[in-house]
Formats: sequence, C-alpha cells, structure tokens
Amino acid sequence: MKVGLLTREYPPDVYGGAGVHVEFLVRELRALAEVEVHCWGAGGTARDGVHGHRHDSALTDANEALRAFSVDLSMAAALEGCDLVHSHTWYTSLAGHVAKLLYGIPHVMTAHSLEPLRPWKAEQLGGGYALSGWAERTAIESADAVVAVSHGMRADILSSYPALDPDRVRVVHNGIDTSLYRPDPGTEVLERVGIDQERPYALFVGRITRQKGVPHLLRAARRLDPSTQLVLCAGAPDTPEIEREFRELVHELRRTRDGVHWIERMLPRPDVVQLLTHAAVFVCPSVYEPLGIVNLEAMACGAPVVASAVGGIPEVVEHGGTGLLVPYEESDPEAFEAGLADGINRLTGDRRTGLRMGVAGRERAVREFGWDAVARRTVQVYEEILKSG
Repeated sequence: MKVGLLTREYPPDVYGGAGVHVEFLVRELRALAEVEVHCWGAGGTARDGVHGHRHDSALTDANEALRAFSVDLSMAAALEGCDLVHSHTWYTSLAGHVAKLLYGIPHVMTAHSLEPLRPWKAEQLGGGYALSGWAERTAIESADAVVAVSHGMRADILSSYPALDPDRVRVVHNGIDTSLYRPDPGTEVLERVGIDQERPYALFVGRITRQKGVPHLLRAARRLDPSTQLVLCAGAPDTPEIEREFRELVHELRRTRDGVHWIERMLPRPDVVQLLTHAAVFVCPSVYEPLGIVNLEAMACGAPVVASAVGGIPEVVEHGGTGLLVPYEESDPEAFEAGLADGINRLTGDRRTGLRMGVAGRERAVREFGWDAVARRTVQVYEEILKSG
C-alpha cells in the first residue's frame, strides 16, 4: 500500500498540533505502509520520502488561500501512483480531493479543526476565509473517510456538514510519544528564562491566536495569587492585531505583578519538556480545540492541567483526576476567566493535589494515547476504504 500523506507542516517546520500529529503519525505509519510525505517547503526538494512544494512565484503577494491552492495543485500533480491519499487540514485537503478525481484513488481526510467554527480566521485571511471554507466543505463532503481526532470533533463535523454520511466519519485520537515527553529533573532552562524556582508557576505553550484563548488567560492572571508566576511560551501570532493585543495585555499585567515571563520564540522540544515538568499547573484556555495535543504533552511530563471544557479536551483531561476543566461560554468571558484563575489558584495552593494529578496524567498518557496504536487504527481505516472500493 502506497500512501501519499499531505500536510502543511512537517519537521523542521512544525508550529502547531496538526504538525505534531503528522510528525509522529508518519514515523509509526512507515512500519506499516509505504508513505510519501508531501508538505509545504522548498519546491521540488525531496529527502527520505519527503517532498516539498511551494506556491507559484506569481502568487507571492496574493491572499494566503490562493497560495495554498497553488501548493495543492503542485501536490496533486506529484501523487500519481499512490494507492490512497491522506490529507491534513484545509491547507492540503483540496490536493487530496483533486488527486481523488484525477487518479481515481480514495481520499482520507483528517480534520484537525473546522473552518465554520473558526470565524476569527477572517481576520487573518480576509476574503480568503470564504475560499478556505469552500475547500474544506468540498473535500470533506466527498472524502471516502473523514478522521476526527476526538468524539467531540466528530460531533462538530456532523453538525457543521450535515450532508456528510455519518458512517464515513471515524474517530482516531491524537497520540503522544511518552519517551520524548517525560519528566525532566533538570533546571537549566528555568534558570535561563529567569524563573524563581522557589515560587510556583503556571505555564502556557501555544501560538498567539484567537483559538488558543491566551488573552483570556492574561486577564485571568490578574486574579492569581501574588506568589504565582506566569510563564508564556507564546509565538507565531496570526495577525499583527492579535500580537498587539497580546503585548498590551502582557505590559498591563507586568505593571501590577512580577514574575510574568514571556518567551516570544518557539522553543525546542527538550526546553518545553523541562518547563512542563516543573510547572505547578499547565493552562490551556482554548475557546476551540478538537483535542489539544499540548494537554497530552503536559500530562506526559507530569503537569496537572487547567483547561477549558471545549471540543475534545474533556476526552483527554479527566476533571478532578488529571486536572480541572473550566466551562466556556462565548457570551460570558468574565466567568470563564474567573474559572481559569480559580483553577490555577487551587492547584498552586495545594501542591499535594497537583502532584497527584500530575502522576495520574502521566499514567493516562502512557496507557491510552500511544502513537503506535494511532498508526494501527489509521491503517485500519485505509484498509477498510480500499477493500470497500
């Protein structure tokens, strides 16, 4: 079985959860099938079964959605000879759809998020948001199988796309490599950042986007116990506007309290692992999250989690067991921010409970979310589709 796997992100250019998913999925899939990766990158390059594609030079200043479509056409042209294509996110789903039509091969699409549930993307893409939504709808409604990364995501897919046959939507959870994400007793990263190791800290790791809800966390931090530090590993802002809002909130917070550490660049994995290991609490304030790999990463490192109870997060974070879940309602952001603060204060003020939850989180990550199992289930989907065709 030869699989053409399509993705925007692939190492070394990984900045979000979809990229993490693809990186580890491919590693395990290659023990079970022949996999050729097609990703955004230097056009025409190929290394170890990884092919980079870039947009046409005439579109350099065009809307991002048009550039994505150009990359999709380049990918589709390179997929002849594959038995099946598997696309990830709207950035490559159109390539999977075109390949299905052009070569008569099945298209499996993993939905890591849904454009109808991310209206703030219009701020980033402008009119391109209508194009990204069209591409996603076209691909998802005609794909031979749609993989949802959580049961919550499956429900969102069927709600957003009621024309889709529910039998074509399969759930395959995200995974975690618990040999890479494991407690690190070292402290050199904390020392480099300037974290006071005598005081607890709450940690956020993620991109500066509307989806990740980090402005809610910054407003919630006004209510934190004065002894608690806040560490923000936050970069890659979606737009200048949200970056400006984020900076203003950080500056405002620093005027009223100390111990606010903002790491503006995306750190290498070992540095993140060490920060997760020593965090009194990891915070995930996302307003939309199909699953949230970052919560699994935190749990695997032994950190208790305070997270919004949205999307697939409740399938990962066990309320009262591996962390605390905070209800989110768009109509009442202040209640959400107060809930985040209360959860953080509860765990920073009760280290015994936090440590117990951290141990339970590590055990759950090891037991239920291994990438080998994710790869086997994914290949099972491939085989079912090929057999039915």
